[in-house]
Amino acid sequence: MTTPSSPDHPVLVLYAGGTLGMVASPRGLTAGGNMDARMRGALANLPPSRQARLPAFVVKETNEPIDSSAATAADWQRLGHTIGKTLRNYAGVVVLHGTDTLAWTAASLAYQLQGLDRPVIVTGAMLPLEAPDSDAQANVELALRFASEPRLQEVAVAFADKLFRGVCVRKLHSEAADAFASPNYPLLGERVGDDTVLYPGRGLEAQQRGAPRFELHDYAALADGGVVRIALWPGIQAWQLAAWLADHRVQGALLEVWGGGNAPENPELLGVLAKATGEGKLLAAVSQCPHGSITIGHYAAGQGLAEAGVLSGDGMTPEAVLAKLVHLLAQPLDDRERRRRFLTPLVGER
Repeated sequence: MTTPSSPDHPVLVLYAGGTLGMVASPRGLTAGGNMDARMRGALANLPPSRQARLPAFVVKETNEPIDSSAATAADWQRLGHTIGKTLRNYAGVVVLHGTDTLAWTAASLAYQLQGLDRPVIVTGAMLPLEAPDSDAQANVELALRFASEPRLQEVAVAFADKLFRGVCVRKLHSEAADAFASPNYPLLGERVGDDTVLYPGRGLEAQQRGAPRFELHDYAALADGGVVRIALWPGIQAWQLAAWLADHRVQGALLEVWGGGNAPENPELLGVLAKATGEGKLLAAVSQCPHGSITIGHYAAGQGLAEAGVLSGDGMTPEAVLAKLVHLLAQPLDDRERRRRFLTPLVGER
């Protein structure tokens, strides 16, 4: 049962790294410390009426805050385990994370923390906390307020006055404060004036009643490249594809295909895919288009993908597909069950 925010059950804020907490160094911006005092100092500049709406919170820093561009599946696993071990003591969790790979981490946490009965909110900023005109203060405020909302029972991303499903969000702009979007799923909530509004009927809370059923599996075997990401390009050759998929260390692959699910009708190329799936490698495809979904086999140009055993990612984001492949391949499942679970919505990802 969800615990409301109070001094005895505050919101946990985990600083994992990223621009939000960075400070200047001779080599440029780098991860900074002392996040508790810095966060409280920044939030103290809010108008009193908005400060009054903030929940009680405690701040903890991960052992080695990093630039998110260096994140790996092992980092996702450590973060998931940290949250899973301590969640019962808090009303919710806020993860402060770099924006470059924020969507990937949010997707992985959603799979690892299936069955959440309280919110886990991932946020970051395009500018450091103390920078002029920084978006950090507003994003942290928004995340804290949604992290104390007991009706929200999933991993979500709070950014630029919007709340997105964590497994449906993407970073689509490298500079703008409004950098994130959810191409194929509506907002879970947003800031309206001084209020935070949660939209009923869009969250997972109605579909996952009961105790948490976390799946905190060991990602170690996949942290060094066990799942690859391959975007098709005009003229791609079978030997180029095989250079990735024939490697025994590769256990799964995200394929980014064209349009509604198309690929070259090249028997040799399709043979590489079929050989990989025949070896038990988990291959899944999404469209290179940021909006819309795919239907493998709808066009003749995509029929070969279906025949080669490539699974459809429908309208999932690349981040959601790759994180799901890592998660499923980390579990002691046979190939048939992995494929079934990939095609099954686990956390609203499809």
